[in-house]
Amino acid sequence: MDMTTDPRTPLRKPLDPIKALDRPKGCDGIGLVLQGGGALGAYQAGVYQALHEAHLEPDWVAGVSIGAINCALIAGNPREKRLERLEEFWNTITARDPYTAWPEGDANRKFRNGLSAMNAMLLGQPGFFQPNAQNAWFAPRGAKAATAFYDTSPLHKTLEKLVDFDLINDGQVRFAVGAVNVSSANFAYFDNAATSIGPEHVMASGALPPSLPMVRIGKHYYWDGGLVSNTPLQHLLDNCGNMNMLVFQVDLFSAAGDIPRDMPEVMSRAKDIQYSSRTRTTTSHFLETHRLKEALYDALCMIPEEKLSEEQRKQKADLSRLPEINIMQLIYKQKAWEGDAKDYEFSRLSMKDHWRSGYYDTRNTLHHKDWLEMKGTGGGIHTHDIHRAHELYG
Repeated sequence: MDMTTDPRTPLRKPLDPIKALDRPKGCDGIGLVLQGGGALGAYQAGVYQALHEAHLEPDWVAGVSIGAINCALIAGNPREKRLERLEEFWNTITARDPYTAWPEGDANRKFRNGLSAMNAMLLGQPGFFQPNAQNAWFAPRGAKAATAFYDTSPLHKTLEKLVDFDLINDGQVRFAVGAVNVSSANFAYFDNAATSIGPEHVMASGALPPSLPMVRIGKHYYWDGGLVSNTPLQHLLDNCGNMNMLVFQVDLFSAAGDIPRDMPEVMSRAKDIQYSSRTRTTTSHFLETHRLKEALYDALCMIPEEKLSEEQRKQKADLSRLPEINIMQLIYKQKAWEGDAKDYEFSRLSMKDHWRSGYYDTRNTLHHKDWLEMKGTGGGIHTHDIHRAHELYG
């Protein structure tokens, strides 16, 4: 998608293409962690486009909900087709947009977005979901239609068309998506290191009740992983071993926000708080664990080598190289005209706005090359957020 020109400023000189970047010295892998957020997920596609242009392709993708779908589109296609598939998916699910022209102004745009969201509720979205023939409130108890308002069989067909699941299962890119077990409430990750991934795993990660139906995998039923944890960052940190990782954490709901001034803003802010990433909690947990590992290593070093057991020697060797994690936080900032329906407002105009925001935020982030570098300070975790720094574009 063309991101170098901005329709909001037609007289501005187009941006220069992003220059290819070398992988930072000492970086063993690049991770892309994608949060859930429905229609806001186009922001993640914009993030990936900037990374793609910079030749920073992920070795590991992990997602929840719409993030899981974007992850599948990336990991399930060769590099040269990934952007094309992402654009085809987002153009497909935003194809039903009858409001191609509209007066300018925040109030007008808010009204337009409201109509678009209502359109999604009444008619569904092409290639994604469609209303059940029978409303769930009137369906017999135990019937398939009694537990969801929409049918996601169109998404199954879309995934089969756009994603090569054999490529995902080849393991060239580490792939993981999160879902919650409906009967036990236990969180589960479907990871291609241990599971043969199919469309049902991606759909389970995005099965948000009561709108979308639970998905059966084996003997169990699953709902959207965002009900328990809307970020898979913890899974990546728990499984990266001793690899030094550069991680792009893409959040669609901001933990920080203004005090609401009316009921739509109350509902929007409540949704932000409910689904915002617990990145600070996750990083604090990682740092505490890291400090404990350092203390254990120091203690083992104080014991003469001949007095260590074989298991202790192995543990000492493992602790001698703790991983360094650089996290680039990319957080979508809600527009003035967006309300609580922002995650199910699928207009083509909003999709392109979200995509453009993700592209610009990532472009700004990549300008700070020092952020990407591994410090070589014996492990630890470092976080950076472009919205806390001076912006260059967009």
